[in-house]
Amino acid sequence: MDTGILILRLLVGLLIAGHGVQKISSHLGGRGLEGGTEEFRADGFRGGALTALAAGGGQIGSGLLLAAGFLTPLAATGAIGVMTVALTVKWQNGLWVQNDGYEYPLVLIGTAAALAATGPGAWSLDTALGLTPYPLWWTALVLAAGVGSGLLTRLALHRQAPAAARTAARGER
Repeated sequence: MDTGILILRLLVGLLIAGHGVQKISSHLGGRGLEGGTEEFRADGFRGGALTALAAGGGQIGSGLLLAAGFLTPLAATGAIGVMTVALTVKWQNGLWVQNDGYEYPLVLIGTAAALAATGPGAWSLDTALGLTPYPLWWTALVLAAGVGSGLLTRLALHRQAPAAARTAARGER
């Protein structure tokens, strides 16, 4: 079981961190901070470079913490938060990823929640430092804080599209 949790932590944690690197640099196929800023503006967010830095930094930090199995509840909360924002951006496209849907962020949210519930496993910094086991009730707190912070971020930073743009998006005249 510990080997499976280690593989899951490494895969998901490093993918989340890599996604954050792409938001703020030209590494791993990213378009640099300018590209990350453009992406957020195109998705209707305010804040420009600061928003891209915060999102990228949150993804890098939470992803690396998950991969290392260090402060797992905090890492899962961060991952759930940034992926909740991504889910809200893709919500209008439906579930499936081939339509730019929210399937992938949902899988990452579920995986982070599962890691919060199971703990990081024996091969983790949490275990090496004697921080485990975390009580199961932390999972509810992690989910509430992660989803809540993501929704609050969306509410605080997302601009409402002008009425003409909303009408055009719905196909009305």
